[in-house]
Amino acid sequence: MSAPAFSPAARAFLDEKEVVTLAALQSDGSPLAMAMWLLPEPDSIVMISVDGLGKVRNLRRDPRVCVLAEAGTRGNVRGVAVQGRVEFLPDGEERRRLVDRFLKRYDPDLARLWGGPSMPANRVMFRVVPRRMRSWGLGES
Repeated sequence: MSAPAFSPAARAFLDEKEVVTLAALQSDGSPLAMAMWLLPEPDSIVMISVDGLGKVRNLRRDPRVCVLAEAGTRGNVRGVAVQGRVEFLPDGEERRRLVDRFLKRYDPDLARLWGGPSMPANRVMFRVVPRRMRSWGLGES
């Protein structure tokens, strides 16, 4: 089964977001939500983290996640929610291409955080592959 693609309105909304909330499951089954930078793709969301952190250990143990992006105020809330699974990306051409896109999107902050234009060896990149998506307030019919 292929992943559902984002609607044009949902993709445009995600393209505008610099930070979204990623919720994962901890070992005791309780949720853990954290702010994450993102790269929206046509049919997934790509993120980077530090290998060995609790959230990465949680994702390796149980890849089920939810990503939430919202904006607005009472009476005018817009958003996208994605339920899916994480797939870790191995080193290779695709990951290098995505690193370049991350660096452009978060310039100059990411390069400053990394100490240069290369992703440090202790970082991991993963893709959230949607199983279900929902959006609201984006003007879609």
